[in-house]
Amino acid sequence: MATHLLALDCSTEALAVAVAADERTWCRVVDGGALASSRILGLALQGLAECGLGVAQVDAIAFGAGPGAFTGLRCACATAQGLALGAGRPLLAIDSLMLVADDARTQVGDGDDIWVAMDARMDEVYAAQYRFEPGLGSRPEPTGWRATVAPALYTLDALNARWRATPPRRVAGSAVVAFGARLQPAGVPALPTQRDRAAALLRLARHAWQRGEAIDPALALPLYLRDKVALTTAEREALQRAKATRPERRNG
Repeated sequence: MATHLLALDCSTEALAVAVAADERTWCRVVDGGALASSRILGLALQGLAECGLGVAQVDAIAFGAGPGAFTGLRCACATAQGLALGAGRPLLAIDSLMLVADDARTQVGDGDDIWVAMDARMDEVYAAQYRFEPGLGSRPEPTGWRATVAPALYTLDALNARWRATPPRRVAGSAVVAFGARLQPAGVPALPTQRDRAAALLRLARHAWQRGEAIDPALALPLYLRDKVALTTAEREALQRAKATRPERRNG
């Protein structure tokens, strides 16, 4: 059966857009961050046009639901919702950390058990553990990923403690570089960079579509793991006062 999909993700500093038109695919990863909101729609329409599709011709629209950057999650969700509601298409909410696991698997050729650790800023990490499982039985379910440890927001101490208790087999994601020796996966193979985030996004979108995971666009929500994304003015002033009155540390 032909599958036509549009997929969007800007949960990190990268903006990933992908289109599937039968067996043809179009994937792009460009700078996102503050530019994502001004670039995402144009890039999506470009991809559709190059694949000979209009928005109304896709089966579903996938978006990176998180966890990740607060503004980026809202941007991807809102853009996907707007396109889907206008075209009468369903949405597919994709785990943004799972993208990293899927990309890592393509780099190593197997990687059926992977921890993903992404820099969440503020000395914290978005992390989860994933297992890649083939379908079983005479009529197998689509092969795909399963979260064996659900995405969560960790302090460095908390994640290190978890990894000391049960060492990971492989770790992928930006936190490996961002925190360096402060994260301690004890010599475990690490994959800090991604090969093609857009291609991974499209693979997961296809799996989600095959598994019947489409949802009503009106029900789509980003996955926010951090309730507090900024300090209030009063909290910033209190922190500055505390720093000003802190005794000076002397050497020796």
